[in-house]
Amino acid sequence: MAAPGHDDQQTRRGRRLGIDVGSVRIGVAVCDPDGILATPVETVRRDTSGGSDVTRIAELAAEYEVVGVVIGLPKTLRNTDGVAVAAAREFGDALTTAIAPVLVEYVDERLTTVTAAQALRASGRSAKASRSVIDQAAAVAILQGWLDARR
Repeated sequence: MAAPGHDDQQTRRGRRLGIDVGSVRIGVAVCDPDGILATPVETVRRDTSGGSDVTRIAELAAEYEVVGVVIGLPKTLRNTDGVAVAAAREFGDALTTAIAPVLVEYVDERLTTVTAAQALRASGRSAKASRSVIDQAAAVAILQGWLDARR
């Protein structure tokens, strides 16, 4: 959901971050300036009390000179908001403050982590050994889906 008056984020050229907010880790992805391909960046440890996670992602936003951030909302299969959605929005609110005037937008990301885990298992990687990679792959799926929907 974009903020009023910020519809130009969808068409504006520039890099964007994709964020998969989990209870333990946050996957981060970035796209190229033309908005064609999302790639993994890193996995950030979740810090709900100290805010170091928001600080690190704000640093990444500055490093990549992003024009926008896309955060996945893990809605239920019945399209309802649960505890995870509230946590993602709370994180997004803190990030919005930290990186203003860069716009933060939310998108439905049902099953992206499950899909990413299945793809990694199919490639021969164990889920336990690949947890941080799964979070990055989920962030790539969130951002790539957002990019593809705008073409």
